[in-house]
Amino acid sequence: MAEAGTWWALPAAPAMLLVFAVLAVAADAALDARNAGRRITAHTAVRPLLAVPRALLAQPRRLPAPDRLLWRAGVITVPVAAVLATLVIPFGNRVVADLSVGVVWFNAMEVLTWAGLWLAGWGPNAAFSLVGGYRFLALGLAYELPLMFALISAATGAESLRVTDIVGAQHGLWYAVWMPFAFVLYLAGVLAFSFLGPFAYPLGRDVADGVLGETSGVDRLLLQAGRWLWLAAGAAMAVPLFLGGGAGPGLPAWAWSLVKTLLVLAVLVWTLRRLPMLRADRYVELAWVVLLPLSVLQALVPALVSLTR
Repeated sequence: MAEAGTWWALPAAPAMLLVFAVLAVAADAALDARNAGRRITAHTAVRPLLAVPRALLAQPRRLPAPDRLLWRAGVITVPVAAVLATLVIPFGNRVVADLSVGVVWFNAMEVLTWAGLWLAGWGPNAAFSLVGGYRFLALGLAYELPLMFALISAATGAESLRVTDIVGAQHGLWYAVWMPFAFVLYLAGVLAFSFLGPFAYPLGRDVADGVLGETSGVDRLLLQAGRWLWLAAGAAMAVPLFLGGGAGPGLPAWAWSLVKTLLVLAVLVWTLRRLPMLRADRYVELAWVVLLPLSVLQALVPALVSLTR
């Protein structure tokens, strides 16, 4: 059983999330170098991080009539929502806030990213930036319902919205084993709400980088960091939802949580380089016509199992 309310867990959660995000960025840079035929060295892996000091010192871009309040609020919302989402994720036997509606909290923080990214597109008062923001709304409607049914599948199996109850309900059999489609849908949803890889529609080159096109300096750094923080938060949440949390032989619970989170994060980063980039309209059609009905059928499986107990 996870213990909630430990004082050091509050600063430790965002710090650990940041470490996971940095590792994901380094791994992505290494894969990028390998695909380009370059040698993978320590400098190659940390190269994206070397741009952070330059971003902190860069001057903000001046635009004719931006809504600076909404723009700045949107930019800040994306990474902050990722950090807040981790409050309900148990790491080993520790959790910052063991909420009775932990699954709802995580999903609410993810949906809050919709508003943040849209405001980041609206605030600059620029055409391409606004198009990028609206693209994410269209993408969100397509991926959110399958993702919600994946979360509902895990919650239904445990008959609880408390994340620690979901961990306890997987004693002896992980949900990833008997809810494999929900697990795959969840991982796809993580890539989507991180707007990375094949789901980077809001930042498309055809719209001059979309929501990132008019940002610079700290604002651009926060949006980029928010993407990787969300990828790390999604990987960490997959462990209690589908992989039994910190359960495992030989090692302490926190070690198993660490190992499982790193493995899921590695799979997600590797997948970023393997999935093709679908046209936005094709992905929306796939999500509504194929993924959504299948996710409903997957959610019925734990529901029927719970009814027959």
